[in-house]
Amino acid sequence: MGEANREKGREKASRAQERLQERAEEMDLIREAQAGSRAAFDALVRQYEHQVLRLALHLTGSEHDAEDIYQEAFLKAFRYIGNFRFECSFYTWIYRIVTNLCLDQLRRRKTRREDHAVVVDRSGDEIDMLATVSDNRSFSNPARELDRKVLGERIQAALDKLTPRERMVFELKHYQGLRLRTIGEMLHTTEETAKNTLFRATKKLRAQLAELR
Repeated sequence: MGEANREKGREKASRAQERLQERAEEMDLIREAQAGSRAAFDALVRQYEHQVLRLALHLTGSEHDAEDIYQEAFLKAFRYIGNFRFECSFYTWIYRIVTNLCLDQLRRRKTRREDHAVVVDRSGDEIDMLATVSDNRSFSNPARELDRKVLGERIQAALDKLTPRERMVFELKHYQGLRLRTIGEMLHTTEETAKNTLFRATKKLRAQLAELR
């Protein structure tokens, strides 16, 4: 038993060392990019391009918007890499750029009232939002497809009633699995404010979807 615990301890220490090494290598790439190395910046892009595109696709629900935001995010990152102060990870920094671009897009879209986005998760599958806001409803097999269609429409209508910031916080928390502290950093606010925003969003969604539960 003692040997097993020691082995687990060694594995944990080894993983921690690997993370430190990866972080150090990433910091070196950032410093090289700040010094003008395009190759170093391209290496950073390759490291995060799939996560960035997936995040933008999920938050906007539009492949076209996601591709535009993906390009604009890395253009901004390249332009402002000199402002990176090593106070957070590059992951948090680039996600912050992406979430703010998505937030701007959602605000524009809400103003135009043209939001027809489908809610998808990180693998591109449709999301059952009611599972997140406490759904105990069971579907009967004969009417399953119709129920799913109606459910999807209700979910979209419920999302549309959230403010862009409420929707952003809700989706980053529940569908991206990010911590409230990280979400707060991305949206230039505090963890407590992000928590309160999440509470309001969840309360609104429960009210909108109550009759379906």
